[in-house]
Amino acid sequence: MTQSKPSTQAAHPLTLIPGPVEFTDEVLAAMATPSQSHVSPQFVEVFGDALALLRQLFLNTDKRAQTFAIAGAGTLGWDFVAANLIEPGEDALVLHTGYFADSFADCIATYGGKPTQLKAPIGDIVPLDAIEAALKAKKYKVVTITHVDTSTGVLSDIKSIAALVRAVSPETLVIVDGVCSVGVEEIRFDNWDLDLVLTAPQKAIGVPAGLSIFIASGRALDVFRARKAPPASYYASLAKWLPIMQNYEAKKPSYFSTPPVQNIHALLASLKQILAVPLADRFAAHARMSDRVKSTIASYGLKQVAVREGYQANGMTAVYLPDGVVLPELLPRIAKRGIVLAGGLHKDIATKYFRIGHMGVSVTDEDREDFDKALAAIKESLAETGYAV
Repeated sequence: MTQSKPSTQAAHPLTLIPGPVEFTDEVLAAMATPSQSHVSPQFVEVFGDALALLRQLFLNTDKRAQTFAIAGAGTLGWDFVAANLIEPGEDALVLHTGYFADSFADCIATYGGKPTQLKAPIGDIVPLDAIEAALKAKKYKVVTITHVDTSTGVLSDIKSIAALVRAVSPETLVIVDGVCSVGVEEIRFDNWDLDLVLTAPQKAIGVPAGLSIFIASGRALDVFRARKAPPASYYASLAKWLPIMQNYEAKKPSYFSTPPVQNIHALLASLKQILAVPLADRFAAHARMSDRVKSTIASYGLKQVAVREGYQANGMTAVYLPDGVVLPELLPRIAKRGIVLAGGLHKDIATKYFRIGHMGVSVTDEDREDFDKALAAIKESLAETGYAV
């Protein structure tokens, strides 16, 4: 998809987990920006450009919506939803495809919301007919969807789910946890009529952790403005942050809490790289790498956690261990070959599988051989454990 000059980074193990991912030299150089005032003309320009380019990443042109980039983790996006869009006692339908739905539900409950989880079997999706039945049975303020659950590698069909919500319960807000999908999977914020998509920079966006990034629709902001009570959080308050983001995007200095200047510089550097090619090409490159990784893993006789074809993430693969092989035997062997992979995360199967991340520059830079090395390391390490590949 792209080619680059050889990296100037010091030799290091390749981090091929579902985030953080490898970073480009340009992004790391941007993180080394000298100290700069957060209200200086130079930084205001950078921040405004980054917020505008985030609109392009989310395929958004409706100016009633607003992009946000705030110091924090992707997790902070849950707090913004729970503290601003759900009032105490209001119901939330949480579609569960793995570990992160449990966490989102816990966050909603922390702020007084009433989450109801609709759980899929491990490795599967929540079917549309079950979602429809739930929406008809009760009025929900929001529906939350983990687009890609990093614990299972399950990819949810947010386009179809959003269309169903609009048809059955049009006032219900559609909230997407896109931490492991933004920049990999197609997300058409305007066309699919979504209300809030939250993400983090350290996955497919390819920027060191430290930001909570999200976009909120005009409808979501109107729901917030109609709250009966103030937001339940001081820091995670749309009342505090909305004018700040609007001002920065308009290239006006503003202040509520100091933004992470260097992270914003890095975000802008990465967004410029990402958007230098059509997003459709980027999505296609990740789909090709996903097919390669998944077909190679299958050729080793290994099975994915995500069971349904067409509903498997393009940015990661969760792989069951073969009989007789355990994580403490396999992952250290892979690490000795310079490849860092992740263990399991889903509490019910955590010791039974491992995870490979294939996102960002490791995928889009055609001169890199990251996955030649990774797939070979997996095969060789499996053989060392006694498993016949």
